[in-house]
Formats: sequence, structure tokens, C-alpha cells
Amino acid sequence: MSWGTELWDQFDNLEKHTQWGIDILEKYIKFVKERTEIELNYAKQLRNLSKKYQPKKNSKEEEEYRYTACQAFLSTLNEMNDYAGQHEVISENMTSQITVELARYVQELKQERKSHFHDGRKAQQQIETCWKQLESSKRRFERDCREADRAQQYFEKMDADINVTKADVEKARQQAQIRHQMADDSKADYSSYLQKFNLEQHEYYHTHIPNIFQKIQEMEERRIVRIGESVKTYAELDRQVIPIIGKCLDGIVKAAESVDPKNDSQLVVEAYKSGFEPPGDIEFEDYTQPMKRTVSDNSLSNSRGDGKPELKFGGKSKGKLWPFIKKNKSPKQQKEPLSHRFNEFMTSKPKIHCFRSLKRGGATPEDFSNLPPEQRRKKLQQKVDELNKEIQKEMDQRDAITKMKDVYLKNPQMGDPASLDHKLAEVSQNIEKLRLEAQKFEAWLAEVEGRLPARGEQSRRQSGLYDTQSAPAVNNCAQDRESSPDGSYTEEQSQESEVKVLATDFDDEFDDEEPLPAIGTCKALYTFEGQNEGTISVVEGETLYVIEEDKGDGWTRIRRNEDEEGYVPTSYVEVYLDKNAKGAKTYI
Repeated sequence: MSWGTELWDQFDNLEKHTQWGIDILEKYIKFVKERTEIELNYAKQLRNLSKKYQPKKNSKEEEEYRYTACQAFLSTLNEMNDYAGQHEVISENMTSQITVELARYVQELKQERKSHFHDGRKAQQQIETCWKQLESSKRRFERDCREADRAQQYFEKMDADINVTKADVEKARQQAQIRHQMADDSKADYSSYLQKFNLEQHEYYHTHIPNIFQKIQEMEERRIVRIGESVKTYAELDRQVIPIIGKCLDGIVKAAESVDPKNDSQLVVEAYKSGFEPPGDIEFEDYTQPMKRTVSDNSLSNSRGDGKPELKFGGKSKGKLWPFIKKNKSPKQQKEPLSHRFNEFMTSKPKIHCFRSLKRGGATPEDFSNLPPEQRRKKLQQKVDELNKEIQKEMDQRDAITKMKDVYLKNPQMGDPASLDHKLAEVSQNIEKLRLEAQKFEAWLAEVEGRLPARGEQSRRQSGLYDTQSAPAVNNCAQDRESSPDGSYTEEQSQESEVKVLATDFDDEFDDEEPLPAIGTCKALYTFEGQNEGTISVVEGETLYVIEEDKGDGWTRIRRNEDEEGYVPTSYVEVYLDKNAKGAKTYI
């Protein structure tokens, strides 16, 4: 099957068909180009989506990704980022292997097609020229033959007429001969042109056109093969990234399978465990007896000290149960039944010692005394680990400098060993500072670990609202408390009236009690500005009386004289208890 023999007379249709083939190829190129743009946009949107939900550095979101469920989500985001990268690979490969190659091929195809059809038109023009020459010679031959016939007839007529002169007859005879000669010449030319045309026509239909159409057919078949190869490449480029995409999806599945609800639950415990013991039972208070209530270690109104004399509630002294609430001078309000107050306590937010919310200068205390014991222990442990890493880093640097100095000593031409002495001394000083800092935090850590219930200490202060009656420092929690992001506590204003009412009742009933006795002395290690309510200012080196020990909240209650007492951070003072204590205890 050959276009040259089968389609010898379809030159115009072949020209249209080959142009249509080029249009199809350009349409396919446009399709692939738009596909690559879609892949790029899809990859870009996937990357933006992944970036949008990535946790921000140094934010609370980053801490949330400790949980396995959040880690699975984070793995999904990372895998989607890699997934987007494979779509970018598809786009790049399709652009380089299909779009660019086919665009170059189309230009070559257009040039080749133009050349073939130019040769075809040239052959057509040649055969048309021969045809025109043949037609011209034919018409001339026909005309000369008619003229020769008329000249012969005229001669015969003149020759038959007796009235015509001999000269006229001779003239007609000569004219007839000339016409016959012209007819013979035209006949020879016509014959020559006819032979030439037949030869050209044979060459045209049996040689030129078949060759040109064969080349056009081969060109068209190459175009068809090229489209097929491009379609196959199109599929292969997609198939190449399927294994990697499968790995991305496998990574997501693996992350999903690693979700551990028990582990997440344990992390919640570690994140929010306060370290306090739950409150004990409430003692029955018999109002039929004189107003002398029995105090137990686990009651709502228990004292802060274990085994200490019962606290007395003095309305005029600073040692009363509610030392920082302004006394209500209005007429005594009617008392609510104990059941009503208990219901209010149980439905209100649990309160932790309010003095944890007191911060030196508005910043978190260095020893994290504003946190509950368990959270404080975690923070201190984290700080100790960080310091140990810094110490190890400095020690590695010191070892490196020492080795370099040894090299300089053995090879003086490489450098001066004395030039490293200053740096070595500086690193050694840094190590010593970090060690002192680590020892300080380790001491605080040991102190906290020794006080946690899990370490075997039986007598602990009660947490929540039930601590509000255990010591004056706790009874100041008259403001609204909300958990802040750093673990400190603030109080809610919505419960201030409730606490004030209870405080007023106690103030009015126990207004003539004696102040708390001093249990030791203390010396101020640093100056402390007592700007918050319930605190007292001290000057470095000042000696004061201790009337209540630190019960784990980081605050010690002291007295300067009869009218001045309050709380100071335990780390700011050096405490010397009386003979009840086993020597001096230092909190620094």
C-alpha cells in the first residue's frame, strides 16, 4: 500500500490531512503542557497546605506534638510534602521529555512537509507547462491546416476559372503551397510537443508524484509513531513515581499505626500532674457546742504545720487565717449552712496555693517555685539536663583546645601555644560557672523530689480549694484562678466574694486571738521588694523571725515586729529553726 500509487490524484487532500496531523500533535503538546501546570499548582498547594499546619517553632503547638496522635499528623504533613515533590517530578519530566521534544519535532515536521509539497507543486507546474505547450501547438496545427485547406480550395477555383489570368493562378498555387508547408511544420511541432508531454506525464504520475507521496506517507507515519511514543512516555512518567508515592502513603499508615492512646494518656499525666494528695474527709462540726472546732490534718480548716500547735484566729493580729483579705466592717452577715458552702466548694474550680502566682518583678522564679511540685520537678530536671549538655559541650571544646595546644608545643611553626591560654581559661571559667549553676538546680531538684508524695513523705499539704483553710498564705486565694501557659496560677474574681464572706465570718468570731509564735529566725540573703499583697519587703542581711515554714510552695512566712509580717521567697532567706529542727536549713 502506497500513497503514490493509491492516491496519485489526491494531492490537495493529502495536503489537508498532513496539516490536520500537525494540528493534532500541537493539540497533544498543549494538553501535556496544561497537565504539567496542573501538577505544579497541585504540588504548590500541597506544600502550602503542609506548611500551614506545621507547628510553629518555640510555640505551644510544638509542645503538643509530643503526643503520638499529633506525631502521626505531623508525619502526614511531612509525607504530603514529599508527595508534592513527586508531582513536581512528574511536571518536570513531562516538560523535558514530552513538551520540549515534541515542540522541536513539530518544527522539523513542518519544514519537511513544506519541502515535500513544494516538490509536488513544482512537478505539477512542470506538467502544466508541458500541457499548455501541447495545447498551443495543437491549436496552431489546427489553424494552419484550415488555412492550407482554404488556400488549396482557392487555388483550384482560380485554376478552373478561364477568365483568370495565369499570373493569378500561379500566385494562388504558391500561396497554397506555403499554407501546406506551414501546416506540415505545425504538425511536426504538435507531434514533438505531444511526445514530450506524454513523457513528462508518465514521469509525473509514475515517478515524481509516487516518490513525493511516499515521502509524505513516511513523514506522516513517523508523526503517528511519535505521538504513540509520547503517550507511552506520558504513562511511564506517572508510573515511575508510583513507588515513591506508595512509600509516602506507607509512611502515613505507619505513623497511624504508631498512635498509642496509653502513651498519650501518660503524657497528659506528666504534663498536668501537680504532685499534691487529694483532700481528706470533712470533720463534723457540732454547732451545739461552744465555737471551738476540732482541727484535723485533712479537714478544710487544718493548719499548715504537721504536729504544730493549733493556729489561732486573731482578728486584730496578722496571724489570722485570712491575713490578706480586707475585713468587712459591715454588719455580720447571716451564716450559710455548712452543706451550702460544701456544695459551693465542690462546684468551684480547685485552687492551688495562690503564692505560686507571685512572681519576682513579674517574671517566673528561677527555682520554678510558682509551679506545682510535680511540674516544678520536671522543669528543674529539664534545666539540669540542659546545663549538663552545655557543660559537656564546653568540656569538648576545652579538650579540643588542649589538643591544639599540644600540637603547637610539638610543632611551634604551626602556632603559638600561649595564644590559646586565654581561650582555655575562659572555657574553664564557663565550665565552673555552669557546674555551680547545675549544682544549684540539682539542690532544688533534690529538695522537690524529697517532698513529693511518691518519695515516701506522708505529711503533705492538701491541694485545691481544701488548702484555702490550711494556712494564711493559702487563704489569700481570693482572686480568680486560671491555668496560664507557663504553669503558674492566677485567681478568678468570680470567687472573691465567696471567700470574703467566709473570711468575714471567721474574723468576726475570732477577733481576739494571739499572733502565731516564732519558730525560728532567718537572715535575708538578698533584697526582696514585697510588691504583691501578702508579701513583705526585706533588705539583704536583715534578721527576722520565722513564724511558718515553707510547705512546698516556695514561700516562707516571717515577722519583723508585732505589726509587720508576710511572706518572702524561701530562696531569698537562710532559715534557722529552733531546737525542734535538726540544725539550720538553708534555701538558696
